[in-house]
Amino acid sequence: MSQSTIGFRPTAEERRILQQIARTGMSTSDALRRGLHLVAHEQWLDQTRSDAERLRDENLDDEPDAW
Repeated sequence: MSQSTIGFRPTAEERRILQQIARTGMSTSDALRRGLHLVAHEQWLDQTRSDAERLRDENLDDEPDAW
């Protein structure tokens, strides 16, 4: 993926959060990256929960052994 700049216009609340995070030493870029990773993780969890719900009645003891 090529390097590119993405524009972001934070709301007053988002600006306050970024300023608070900056006091801990984290850069705005790192904070946004971390947020993106958290969103990706939430999506993974949602998919995992959906899969678990779909497979909750699956009984592997009913399946033939693979060996």
